[in-house]
Amino acid sequence: MSLIQIQDLTKRYVMGSETVHALRGVSLSIEKGEYLAIMGPSGSGKSTLMNLLGCLDSPTSGVYELNGLNVAHMDDNDLAEVRNREIGFVFQSFNLLPRSDALHNVELPMIYSGVSRSERLERALQVLTHVGLEQRVHHRPNELSGGQRQRVAIARALVNRPSIVLADEPTGNLDSRTGEEILNLFEQLSRKGNTIIVVTHEEEVARHARRIIRIRDGLIAADELNDHQVTVTIAGGMSGLS
Repeated sequence: MSLIQIQDLTKRYVMGSETVHALRGVSLSIEKGEYLAIMGPSGSGKSTLMNLLGCLDSPTSGVYELNGLNVAHMDDNDLAEVRNREIGFVFQSFNLLPRSDALHNVELPMIYSGVSRSERLERALQVLTHVGLEQRVHHRPNELSGGQRQRVAIARALVNRPSIVLADEPTGNLDSRTGEEILNLFEQLSRKGNTIIVVTHEEEVARHARRIIRIRDGLIAADELNDHQVTVTIAGGMSGLS
């Protein structure tokens, strides 16, 4: 069974006297451990698809099964529970609490899940070490570089052990070198079994993924396996194509 199974998903918005068809019947399967990019220009429907995949919105019609659950027509409370359990979010703007250190920022999703304090600390330290920030756990966001802040956000996304990590333009506020480091981290996480979905309008970002879904006019225009996936090692060592 696929981790994500979508069948004939549609989304319509009524704006005054006009009906906007944001998605027009999208069908898609995503397997556990995939590293996938969703691409499309502004107005293509990629952000709508991201919101539906992330259980931030409900479709007008169609089927969305996530890890065996049909989430397409759940109410807001049930969707919130699914989000916290199944989905880790990474945003362009990091969305960290400015007065809290890295450790507390990463703890937050577990507080909402009712995890004990001792287990929260253990797991938060574990994922911060996993993303290379074991020396920065007590630093606040203003004491961290942009790339380190995004690593904190990725650690926070991973800490509840979600089914998928959903990243929306995750390198948008980073310089090109730091952006490469973050994309390489996604590749490492994918190799360890995490399912990564990156939503982007940038071809250079999408090229790091193993599969690229191109959205146009509310439909899937192309579903491509990426034969030219980029892998770059920043801190010394080799760089090349795989």
